[in-house]
Amino acid sequence: MATPAATINRVQPGPAEERRDIVQAARDVFAREGWTHTTVEEIAARAGVAPETVEHYFRDRERLLLSVVLESAAQVAAALTIAAEEHLVEVTDLERDLAALGRAWLAPLTDFPEHFAIIRHIGAEIDRLPAGLLEMWQSAGPQQARRQLGRRLEHLAELGLLDITDADHAAERFIQLVTGGVVQRSFHGACPLPDFETDTLVTRGVADFIRLFSPVAPR
Repeated sequence: MATPAATINRVQPGPAEERRDIVQAARDVFAREGWTHTTVEEIAARAGVAPETVEHYFRDRERLLLSVVLESAAQVAAALTIAAEEHLVEVTDLERDLAALGRAWLAPLTDFPEHFAIIRHIGAEIDRLPAGLLEMWQSAGPQQARRQLGRRLEHLAELGLLDITDADHAAERFIQLVTGGVVQRSFHGACPLPDFETDTLVTRGVADFIRLFSPVAPR
């Protein structure tokens, strides 16, 4: 005979919570298996729901991957925007503060491991991805973060600390010079570098960036 405790109805998750659980499960599975080898059934099992429930929220696997990538990219872009605002709001030592920003810009590699695992899979499966995925990911993530960084660098130019005529280009160069080496050598965070190597790459990149955009002294 069932005990009273066993007969109590469990509280069922609402649509928002159920969708969130499916997206999280899909993020985990895509990060581990990649796009090509992931099935709706596997995602459903991870989320603890029926495959039909997944299809209720997402018409097909392509829509689910798109939702996962866009939501994850937006989270990373938001974190990078906060980093730029916090480290460049009041600059007292340009080289030191830009280096601090560079290290903060790399934090998402460890803070969002599933996102960057998916990015690594995207690089390997680029010829089999749903149409338009790359463009939408770039717009929601990297381009958005770069625009926000460009605005902060433009402010430094207004203060006379940098010589910038194209803020987006300056932001792109900062990312390439200051963080690009760490991203490439660590394979987007899959093989984290020792702290001293990260600091060396960031410091050298900042020095190169400042030389490139240093204000021209008046003659």
